[in-house]
Amino acid sequence: MNYKLLISLIPALPLLGFILNGLLFRKIAKPLVGIIAVVASASTFIISLVLFNAFISGGSQPITLTLFDWISVGKFKISFSFLIDQLSLLMLLFVTGVGSLIHIYSIGYMGEDEGYGKFMAFLNLFMFSMLLLILGSNYVIMFIGWEGVGLCSYLLIGFWNKNTAYNYAARKAFVMNRIGDLGFLLGIFFIIQQFNTVEYSEVFKKAAEIFKMNDSLMIAITLLLFVGAVGKSAQIPLYTWLPDAMAGPTPVSALIHAATMVTAGIYMVVRSNVLYTLAPFTLSVVAVVGLATALLAATIGIFQNDIKKVLAYSTVSQLGYMFLGLGVMAYSAALFHVITHAFFKALLFLGAGSVIHALHHEQDIRNMGGLGKHIKITYFTFFVGTLAIAGIPPFAGFFSKDEILMHVFEKNTFMWGLAVVGSALTSFYMFRLLFLTFSGKFRGTHEQEHHIHESPWVMTLPLIILAILSTVGGFIGIPAVFAENANWLGNFMKPFFALSQKVNPAAFEPSHLSHAQEFGLMGVSVGVALISLVLAYMFFVAQKQVPPADEKMQGFPKLVYQKYYVDEIYDFLIVRPCEWLSVKFHQFVEVYIIDMLVMQAGITVKEMSDVLRYIQTGKVGLYILAMVLGMAVILFVQFFG
Repeated sequence: MNYKLLISLIPALPLLGFILNGLLFRKIAKPLVGIIAVVASASTFIISLVLFNAFISGGSQPITLTLFDWISVGKFKISFSFLIDQLSLLMLLFVTGVGSLIHIYSIGYMGEDEGYGKFMAFLNLFMFSMLLLILGSNYVIMFIGWEGVGLCSYLLIGFWNKNTAYNYAARKAFVMNRIGDLGFLLGIFFIIQQFNTVEYSEVFKKAAEIFKMNDSLMIAITLLLFVGAVGKSAQIPLYTWLPDAMAGPTPVSALIHAATMVTAGIYMVVRSNVLYTLAPFTLSVVAVVGLATALLAATIGIFQNDIKKVLAYSTVSQLGYMFLGLGVMAYSAALFHVITHAFFKALLFLGAGSVIHALHHEQDIRNMGGLGKHIKITYFTFFVGTLAIAGIPPFAGFFSKDEILMHVFEKNTFMWGLAVVGSALTSFYMFRLLFLTFSGKFRGTHEQEHHIHESPWVMTLPLIILAILSTVGGFIGIPAVFAENANWLGNFMKPFFALSQKVNPAAFEPSHLSHAQEFGLMGVSVGVALISLVLAYMFFVAQKQVPPADEKMQGFPKLVYQKYYVDEIYDFLIVRPCEWLSVKFHQFVEVYIIDMLVMQAGITVKEMSDVLRYIQTGKVGLYILAMVLGMAVILFVQFFG
């Protein structure tokens, strides 16, 4: 099998789709634009499946493909190379699979938009950047893809750029990610300085040989890398860009939240698991930040009324659970939740898009209700996604979230208790969203109700497929309490963590919990989810409560609805002081120093030219006299000097 060709085609095809649609979308028919974009994406999924099968058949040995030597300075070399191993293959499968479904959905959702061709081109570019991030065999290639998804998020969040608020949201995402990226870049510089290489295999091998647990340099490297993950995966304090990213078209929200950008931080930490295993202090920081983010975002989600904002804060919260899992060294469990989350979160966002499409861009759930009888496919699939994210068995979210909670319980029961509270909040705000949107009577205008319609098949087909994946996707990680050696994902990923296990064997020992304890933990997790479901039903179906208008909110609900005024605090503490400093620097440094120096240089040249111009009289006799005098001076110096 020609691995080189197949591996090279994975990022090349979306890049080709971007180039073709980017250059030709004004000249070719809309259907052809959609075909190019979908084929470019779906082909990568098919190739990834072929590679996955070949990888398993070939003994699951990592494959490194060096395309060319890129940078060489003395003994330091960076190659443009790709790596195929357990982690990259799993990421490839769900990124290209879910990404392809979002491309198909976009044909129906964006088909009438005047920028349709440009939008589909940007989606392909987004896929290319994420695939480059996943496939790179070193931190520099990862960083190129890392910056690429940041650029694409800016382009797509602000896609409807005639709206100033959307432009601000895109700029906010770009700037906040640059803050995180600075930390990531500094971490790479530390790696280069210490190991004289950026290749994963060499860095991890040398780190395992050189460093002991909690070495200060290793803590510094991992904390800096984590700063990058905090920005990209929207954790405290750099999380506020992600809810604002809802300004982009709904397929963009699904792509960012489910398959691409926000998963990059999780991927980077899992990829760097050896470094983090050597830095338990950093892992504690990761766990605390993840848990705090999960709880904060979950509380905010309870009082949001924009259908996409609720899902946005749920993404921030679920990412917090993934980082919590990473913080307790449950690397496989965190990756498991990344995969299941991709299924149900893509489903929920695309379902929300179907609702918005049916209501002609209405997004406030207070103006919805009763949609279940009008858009039945959307309702059923959205219901499945809600069950999955709430952790109701046997849906996908139950298995992955339960595995994280089990590992947290073994490490710290207090953190487990807080995580369970967050799980209860998740179930409550998701069923609140479901009931307010699809149950009861319609609360919108008569005109809206008259035009409610189910989305076309090109939009509902991805919903059905994602609903199936959200139902059965959890079976790749069945816990041992149900069947020994049934956790396919854990067994598949085990060789990937072999070096970490060698560094810290105790952290990878089998669970010490009895079956009774495990069933008890599951019972608590499912129990709180069901209690939240019942409470949401009582409030929003039985009692028919509807969230009040913004101006009528008071007290704690208003505080949470305003997202604890975090944006306003950032504006007061950071944005305004920076603006004040920039004004002062302009008034004093630029005007009185820089401008004066530049202007003085011009004035000096002008004054010198005014003096020198007198020797340019245009009189030949004067020029001859000057020549003679000059020759006389030269001769005098020659003979008498």
